[in-house]
Amino acid sequence: MISESGDLLLRRRQRKQYRFRPAALVLVSFAAILFQVYVPRFVEQLSYLELPLLVTVYFSLMRREPVAGVLIGSSIGLVQDSLSHNPLGMFGIVKTLVGYFAASVSQRFDVENMTIRFLLGFFFFFFHQFFYWVLASTLLGQQVGFDALQTLFFGLLNAAVAVPLFRVLDRL
Repeated sequence: MISESGDLLLRRRQRKQYRFRPAALVLVSFAAILFQVYVPRFVEQLSYLELPLLVTVYFSLMRREPVAGVLIGSSIGLVQDSLSHNPLGMFGIVKTLVGYFAASVSQRFDVENMTIRFLLGFFFFFFHQFFYWVLASTLLGQQVGFDALQTLFFGLLNAAVAVPLFRVLDRL
């Protein structure tokens, strides 16, 4: 019994923990934010795509450290807030939560599996939208609509984009 739990701990420690070049992390994150801010102005059909969220999820999953996930999520969220029309801090708070929970989940599951990546992309999109709605309605008192069916549909679309995006980011 003791040797089984010791073996399990050893296998967990031996899991791949990716180290990214800081330039790659910054450039990919900034490109995703610029995509989110500017592309929907020209191609309205892509407004559902939440690339900064997917990049946050990917980097947090691959780092497998909750503290790193928090830093990645808060950085991406605050930069996205500064370039958008939203109040400063809304995306920062929500993406911080996403980064933390994504890094925590990666310690428990094999996040290199494509099915798991699809499910996590879907879950974290729904999580992101729900917590953004909660924060906007409670902290700011805004009447922001939350259509669960539409959010589920857009979550599936984002998850479908997440799988090939994560595969491309794996090659970095």
